[in-house]
Amino acid sequence: MPTFTGDEALSYDKRIGKLVPGYELLHHTTTAQLSVTLDQDATILVIGAGTGKDIIELAKHNAGWQFIAQDISADMLTIADQNFTNLGLSDRVTIHLGPIKEATYQADAALCLLVLHFVKDNGDKAELLKQIGLNLRAGGQLFLADLMQPDTDFERAAQLHYCQKELGLTDVGAQTMRHHFQEAFYPVSGARLHELTSLTGFCSPTLYFKALGFSAHAIAKGQ
Repeated sequence: MPTFTGDEALSYDKRIGKLVPGYELLHHTTTAQLSVTLDQDATILVIGAGTGKDIIELAKHNAGWQFIAQDISADMLTIADQNFTNLGLSDRVTIHLGPIKEATYQADAALCLLVLHFVKDNGDKAELLKQIGLNLRAGGQLFLADLMQPDTDFERAAQLHYCQKELGLTDVGAQTMRHHFQEAFYPVSGARLHELTSLTGFCSPTLYFKALGFSAHAIAKGQ
């Protein structure tokens, strides 16, 4: 799994919007669901918080929400911490570097957006979902967005076409993305996602977003 260090961390926010069709809409639809399912003083666990962009936008939306920013990249969290300080949000955010392996927190909701496809399905995906479940209260919702296995033979080509023609991805970026599709990403099918969530104490996933290979699901933790 990449750790996004150095220049990769610094350039992440500029690159990600060119790689994920519907990136902004994904976040808007996720925020909308959080708004109608969470109390004003809820705590949100953000897995793979990166530079903190998701938390910053959510903090603007609701002044009472508290956040746990988890990531395995110290460089990304350093950027996030500085962003939180600059915006006066530090008192609302707990920084957690590294995996969450025990029931350290009891969050009301968890976000895991564009993270799981970097994790191998050799037990590591299940372990990450288990970690999230341990730190999520019973009945709490996990909002999971990920690159999924393609539904058609041409879906990956359509992704690359859209990212280049509509989002401004360069030819070099497209070549890198093709390589990652083969070597660096570990997407699963919808059926496998159902298996993984069932194995790790979650209910069946409910699809709420889909755009050219990327899907997002709301998944309740079992009672």
